[in-house]
Amino acid sequence: MGSKASIRDVAAAAGVSVTTVSHVLNNKSGTRVSPETRERVESAARQLGYAANGLARGLRLQRSQTLGLLSDVIATTPHAGRIILGAQETASARGWVLMLLTTGGDPEVERREIQALAQHRVDGVLYATMYHRVVRVPDELAPMPVVLLDASSTDPVWPSVVPDERGGGEVAVRELLAHGHRRIGFVTNVDDIPATRGRLLGYQAALREAGVPFRPELVRAEVSDSHGGYRVSRELLRLPDRPTALFCFNDRMAMGAYRAAAELDLRIPTDLSVIGFDNQELIAEGLYPGLSTVALPHYEMGAWAVETMVDLLNQPKGTRRRTARQVVMPCPLVRRDSVAAAPSA
Repeated sequence: MGSKASIRDVAAAAGVSVTTVSHVLNNKSGTRVSPETRERVESAARQLGYAANGLARGLRLQRSQTLGLLSDVIATTPHAGRIILGAQETASARGWVLMLLTTGGDPEVERREIQALAQHRVDGVLYATMYHRVVRVPDELAPMPVVLLDASSTDPVWPSVVPDERGGGEVAVRELLAHGHRRIGFVTNVDDIPATRGRLLGYQAALREAGVPFRPELVRAEVSDSHGGYRVSRELLRLPDRPTALFCFNDRMAMGAYRAAAELDLRIPTDLSVIGFDNQELIAEGLYPGLSTVALPHYEMGAWAVETMVDLLNQPKGTRRRTARQVVMPCPLVRRDSVAAAPSA
């Protein structure tokens, strides 16, 4: 019978009423359906190729049951793919469909894709960025409910979720301090973005908390890739009073720090401890020894954005924009094998 099977066909095959089929397939709470009956209905639906019509439910609520995730280049970055996974799994669990569009950072493409989202009558838009930054929400999105994902705005009307960059920096440096390190270099990024500023503030705050003086000469900035990390790590490790530990802006820069240490015959973690940021697993687990790092809460941010949007859509329209929340999500430490006690000499 294939995709043309109706709910009546499922009811007849399972030997139950149409109402019972509706309750089972729509997971309606507060109804008494035995496990045996539920299994019979689900089995009949599978055999007949019947899917519960979410569009019909949406029409009753004047909804499409669809959310748009509009991003710059997030879909092509492996370490940020968990944002999509978190959003998608959460949407699916709540009976929503997620439509994913990527602009490539092109304003004209973005404008066309916002038109496409409007034409598909999505109920709300998750406006996402590849890395934490401050954005201006496009005027074309103003009529729609919007939640900012891995982004914030100077306009507090938009709910947003971003990682706690400063807190993550503090977590990383506290880990090094707890192992007795006092000369801690910071291999940082040249770009003026929230992550650069926040992680430096966290580095300084952790030192201050431990009573360790901040030494500007131990902070070096470069392009935030392995080559940049290599160049500034080499500079720091050739200082007469070299650091015994390096906190790196991201895992790619930490990969460069590993190379610099090897060239200078410094063993990690015996002679030098290294800690990264991002928990980009292909790098952090691939390095030897495994890289201790701070994780960005990509999955959790994606899930939060969907939960917030669905809750927003369940509020009366007149109150939606009075309840915008700006959430800063913790960045947890992921311990591996690149941190050890500071060398005694």
